[in-house]
Amino acid sequence: MGKEKAPRRVADNEALSVGTQIRGSAQKLNLVAALIRGRPVEDALNILAFSRKAMAQDARKVLASAIANAENNHNLDVDALVVAEASVGKSITMKRFHTRGRGKSTRILKPFSRLRIVVREASEDGEA
Repeated sequence: MGKEKAPRRVADNEALSVGTQIRGSAQKLNLVAALIRGRPVEDALNILAFSRKAMAQDARKVLASAIANAENNHNLDVDALVVAEASVGKSITMKRFHTRGRGKSTRILKPFSRLRIVVREASEDGEA
């Protein structure tokens, strides 16, 4: 018996990868994600490799995973892939405290973010 196979969350010409716990705020990660939205994956990888933002390294890992998923799991042509979607959301937040003067303390919030990248195989007529 067993369970039925789960339906795909993306189209047949798409592959997806999700980074669930990326250390840093969603606002900073969204700045990096905006750099690669709608670009060919080769250009996106170069942009992330040479970006000065620290979040670019984590985004590059998630993009590389999406490319590998497209190639190995869905038999898509790697040279024709385009970053169709790069969405960012909040994940967990670690709470820490910092002791202050006169016996008081201050809360420190250490946020985590989620990054969802969908790559799509572009058709021959140039549309993504």
